[in-house]
Amino acid sequence: MYFYKMKLYVVPTPIGNLKDITLRALDVLNDVDIILAEDTRTSKVLLNHYQINKPLWSYHQHNEHFILVKIINEILIGKKIALISDAGTPAISDPGFLLVRACIKQNISVECLPGATAFVPALVLSGFPVQRFLYEGFLPLKKGRQTIFKRWNEEDNTIVFYESPHRLLKTLNELKIYLHEQRRIAVCRELSKKI
Repeated sequence: MYFYKMKLYVVPTPIGNLKDITLRALDVLNDVDIILAEDTRTSKVLLNHYQINKPLWSYHQHNEHFILVKIINEILIGKKIALISDAGTPAISDPGFLLVRACIKQNISVECLPGATAFVPALVLSGFPVQRFLYEGFLPLKKGRQTIFKRWNEEDNTIVFYESPHRLLKTLNELKIYLHEQRRIAVCRELSKKI
């Protein structure tokens, strides 16, 4: 299979069930020279399951600023690189935006494949209106939470955000304080069971 050189492929990975990956994503992962992974141990489970054996580089929020130039240089010399996250689409509450922006600045083509993103099934399953919604990603741990909650109280659209299971109860209690009584909340988890 031939792919255009000087391109970064942003490849969504399953959010649970390993079968929730597209055939096109598997083709790209089999064809690239290097795969950038948020956590190489997590990604190896997926890659081993599909017998994909490619060099795996660690790319996460703690090293993305340091490794960025090296990745760009690899693409510029003709290496085909795919970016994956632990689960879902890279750059959606995961590392990736800095790399995509750097590629655009260097006139490197970026191709984002369609695929798994946790908030879409959660949004649909909520039964709330989805014509317009506000996506907030992960909430700050401490500073700025109250400001966000107060702003949400003025928001009429459906709001989607991610929260750790360890902080969920605390967040729900905070929402009771800041949001009006008629505001409905849906909590979704395990949207795609692991196999």
